[in-house]
Amino acid sequence: MDGRFLAHRLFALTAAAMAATMATSAVADASIGLAARLSQVSLSPLAKATPTLPAPVVRELQWEGQDIDGDGQPDFVNPTGQAPRTHDAYGSGAYGASRDGGVRAHEGVDYAATAGQPVVAPISGYVTKIGHAYSSDTSLQFIEITNPALGYEARVFYVDPGVKVGQAVRLGSAIGTARGLQDKYPGGMTDHVHLELAKSERRFDATEVIVARYVPVETTAD
Repeated sequence: MDGRFLAHRLFALTAAAMAATMATSAVADASIGLAARLSQVSLSPLAKATPTLPAPVVRELQWEGQDIDGDGQPDFVNPTGQAPRTHDAYGSGAYGASRDGGVRAHEGVDYAATAGQPVVAPISGYVTKIGHAYSSDTSLQFIEITNPALGYEARVFYVDPGVKVGQAVRLGSAIGTARGLQDKYPGGMTDHVHLELAKSERRFDATEVIVARYVPVETTAD
């Protein structure tokens, strides 16, 4: 009995050891197979996973004249194509800005200009006057344009005239060239053209009818 019991016990232990060995081998094989499969997976770079951002929209500053008579076309235009003069050593170029220590208000809008650049008619009409900006200085002149159909008047100051009294001018057509102002206002005056607009002889702010707009522009890829 004892001999058979020992033989049976030895057989059971041997079988258990063989089963354990086979299980360990199976786990090892599974691990090797998993590693092989993982090695075949190609991980995409982060850059490829990042979505492509749209190109930024480029905008440029343009000046849009108001359509008064409803014909779908502007009736005003910026005489220099540049922005209004901001605050400099002599004050602000905005309509209504303080002048002479607050004694009077600025009656026009100063549009920055480069000396010698073309200046265009801010309205269509007829040249009704060419005069001196200052009675004591005959070097600086202004051009007056009247549009009887719409009832508007424009005076453009600090311009060397290229037109004559009685001449018809169209909106945006050249009427002269801008004068430099450094001799008259040394030490910090921004060169500009002074524009006065009036409706039925009442002056108003030109920026109400000549409005700045940022318009998208097409760009060419490099």
